[in-house]
Amino acid sequence: MKKSILATAALAVSAGTALAADLPSRKAPPPVYVPPPVIWTGFYVGLNAGYAFSNNNNQLVTSAPLLPGAGIFTWALSANAVLPAQNNGFIGGGQAGYNWQFARNFLVGVEADIQGVAAGGGSRTALTGVPFAATVFFTAYDARRNLDYLGTVRGRLGFLFTPTLLVYGTGGLAYGGIRNDLGLFQFSTTAPFGVGASSYSDTRVGWTAGGGFEWMFWPNWSAKVEYLYYDLGRVTNAFALIRVPPGIGLYGATQSADRFNGNIVRAGVNYHFNWGAPPILASY
Repeated sequence: MKKSILATAALAVSAGTALAADLPSRKAPPPVYVPPPVIWTGFYVGLNAGYAFSNNNNQLVTSAPLLPGAGIFTWALSANAVLPAQNNGFIGGGQAGYNWQFARNFLVGVEADIQGVAAGGGSRTALTGVPFAATVFFTAYDARRNLDYLGTVRGRLGFLFTPTLLVYGTGGLAYGGIRNDLGLFQFSTTAPFGVGASSYSDTRVGWTAGGGFEWMFWPNWSAKVEYLYYDLGRVTNAFALIRVPPGIGLYGATQSADRFNGNIVRAGVNYHFNWGAPPILASY
C-alpha cells in the first residue's frame, strides 16, 4: 500500500514538471531609463559673444566765436558739420546669475555681465574752402568715438514652454566705457590759422532691455540667444579754438555731441551649479 502511494506521488511530480516545461517563459521587462529632472533653480556662470551696432551713427559738431568784433573771422569760426561715426563691432565677455523656478512653468532671476567691445568709428573731412570777402577760409574736422566695454545688471522673467526651453524678457541697468575725440584745423589765406583738439573718456550709466531663448541641452548646461538694446545717454565734448599767433582776439569754441545707444545680438552658454535646488516638475 505504501509503495502504491509513493509511486502515485512520484508520477504526479513528474507530470507537473513536464507541464511547467511546456509553458512559455516570463522574463521581467528591461528597466526604462528615466532622465533626471531638469533643474533651473540655482546659480550659473557662462560666456557670451556677438555683435554690437549703434543706433546713432552721426556726430554733430558746432562752432561759434567766443569774442565778437573779430570781423570776418566771426563768420569763419561758426563752422558746423554732421560727421558719420558708426560704433559697430564684436562684443564678448561673461555673465553670472541666479534663477528661481516657481509655479511650475515660471522663472525669475537676476544676471550681471561684462563685455569687451571692439566697436568704434570716426570720420575725417577734407579741407573745405569757403570764400568770404577778400579771403578764403578752410576748415577740417577729425572726429572719433569708441565704446570700449559694456556691462549690465538685469532682472529676468521667463516662461518654460517645455522642461528644457525657456523664453524670457530682461531689463535693468547698463554701464559702459566711452571715448570721444575731436580735432579741428582752420585757417584762411590772409590770416593766422587756428587749431584745437579734445579727448573725452568716461564711464556712462544708462539702461537696457531685451529678451531671448535659453535651452537646457544637457544636465547643468544651457545655450542661449539674446537681443539687448542699450542707451548710455548723450555725450558732449568741447574745446576752445585758439588762433596762432595768440593775442589777436580771435578765439572760438567747438563742441561735438552724439548719443551712445545701440543694439546687441549675441549667443552664450551657461553652466548651472544647482546647489541644493529641489527639482520642480513642470506641467505642459
